Amino acid sequence: MNKEIKTTLLHDWHVENGANMAAFGAYDMPLWYPLGVKGEHLAVIKSAGLFDTSHMAVITVQGEDARTLLQKYFSKDLEQCLGLKKTCLVEGRSVYGLFLSQEGHVLDDSIVSQVTDSLYMLVVNAGMGGPIATHLAEHAGEMQVEITDLTDRVGKVDIQGPDSAKILGKLLKEPSTVFEKFPYFSFKGWFEDGVRGVETVELSDGTPILLSRTGYTGEFGFEIFMAPDKLISLWEGLLKAGKEYSIEPCGLAARDSLRAGAVLPLSHQDVGDWPFAETPWPFALAERDEKGQFSKEFFGAEALSSLVAVEYTLPFAGYDPRKMVVSDKSYVADATGTKVGTILTCATDMAIGRVDESIVSTATSVESGKPEDFVPRGLSCGFVKVNRQFMPGDIVVLTDGKRKIKVEIRQDIRPDRTARRPMREML
Repeated sequence: MNKEIKTTLLHDWHVENGANMAAFGAYDMPLWYPLGVKGEHLAVIKSAGLFDTSHMAVITVQGEDARTLLQKYFSKDLEQCLGLKKTCLVEGRSVYGLFLSQEGHVLDDSIVSQVTDSLYMLVVNAGMGGPIATHLAEHAGEMQVEITDLTDRVGKVDIQGPDSAKILGKLLKEPSTVFEKFPYFSFKGWFEDGVRGVETVELSDGTPILLSRTGYTGEFGFEIFMAPDKLISLWEGLLKAGKEYSIEPCGLAARDSLRAGAVLPLSHQDVGDWPFAETPWPFALAERDEKGQFSKEFFGAEALSSLVAVEYTLPFAGYDPRKMVVSDKSYVADATGTKVGTILTCATDMAIGRVDESIVSTATSVESGKPEDFVPRGLSCGFVKVNRQFMPGDIVVLTDGKRKIKVEIRQDIRPDRTARRPMREML
């Protein structure tokens, strides 16, 4: 193995259990296990899947000026970001947004969580802990703030799927208390000595964790952060506790197909070193008023405000499971065969299929239109970046010059996702 490729604490477990491994973000990571991508994908939709996400980077921003720094260099307005009423970020809540260059290009996306009034936790992508920490430090100036890159110093696993709380509850010290009043994009607990997080959360053996009701699949579940020394024990404990629910370990391939069907971007692939404009994810920015003005000033905002759109990022879904490999030879064509853009992501969501003119999921109820004998074929889906606006329902073609796949521009893809469902429905 290349010496520059790193491993997570669970690497030996992955190899011993037959994972197909490959380099991702400078880490040797599992792509899939013997069950295969389809089985792992469907496990998350129907029951639960477990993901090793310790390759993700964690940064802490601490000090009396921590919020001021983030308010200036994070794209979301921390004073207007929660719920329909757009209230301010508070302890125990998290928000998704971007770190941008002055030109309005995406350096990385991130979830920012407020642990205390003066402590914030940032989760960024693999290999981005150093660059984002440096970016913030370079702009902090005389601010009273301490920025710490915790890359490879935090253990992290994600349990995702409708049975996640039932499984996780078996390993928590006080599950009924932990799960009470636990909305989407909130968290409880902390994992570092000397810092008390919101409502301490411990495993049954006393191990402190930060438990976040977030994820990257579109489905109900949690991200779990902890000191690395108990990570293997937690991983194996969750698999044992979830056996009666048919939990499965899942690799990056299922993570990719799940997030594509949920219309979630992959940083440096669907968003990256180009202007963040005309995308399916305007919620990653501060709110705009009726004149298009942002609710706050932030790094990159001026460039975005003056930008004239020449490219549009749009979700799509195909009519069968066939995918198009993203390469230098593949592109997007309109109905006349004219090249109009590039393919950013193309995956297959194995839990969905078409019934007449609608897309339904294996999670869709019969009352909502799923046939009783429905067996999902799977549909290709993902994102394209094109040079003109297409509307939902418009047809474009993905091609490599030889193969052609007809796909439909969509506003949304996999229906009946569970991520936002009330906790009481999931216990």
